[in-house]
Amino acid sequence: MSGAPDSIDYRHRLRVYWEDTDAGGVVFYANYLKFFERARTEWLRALGFEQQAMREQDGAIFVVSSTAVNYLAPARLDDQLEVTVQLRERGRASLAFHQQAWRLGADGAPALMLAEGTIRIGCVDAGTIRPRRIPTPVLDRLGAG
Repeated sequence: MSGAPDSIDYRHRLRVYWEDTDAGGVVFYANYLKFFERARTEWLRALGFEQQAMREQDGAIFVVSSTAVNYLAPARLDDQLEVTVQLRERGRASLAFHQQAWRLGADGAPALMLAEGTIRIGCVDAGTIRPRRIPTPVLDRLGAG
């Protein structure tokens, strides 16, 4: 499959480093979750929200509640990747995303999908880790009530 879909909310580019790979020189499967996390964090930052500020000002943090990832092809040392973020569901206390990791071609365009998955995050109180409503400014920005 070639070319990332157009209905993407955010794209984050990164390079694969030695620390990302296993003994076979291939990106360790769990690191795709880290790549997905970084992309969601940068998406949130692009919307004007920093997670540390949310924690300090609102007492709110996001935690991952579920993941389902399909691994399609390996990424290797020095590959340049693009990780996409597409918000699929908005709730008062949770969000669900479809995310993909793509290897970039020589022209800098997404050339090969490596992994894709659904990630659900929930908003919790930073002190008690109990579910709570996503801060109103975030919900307002996302168009959720």
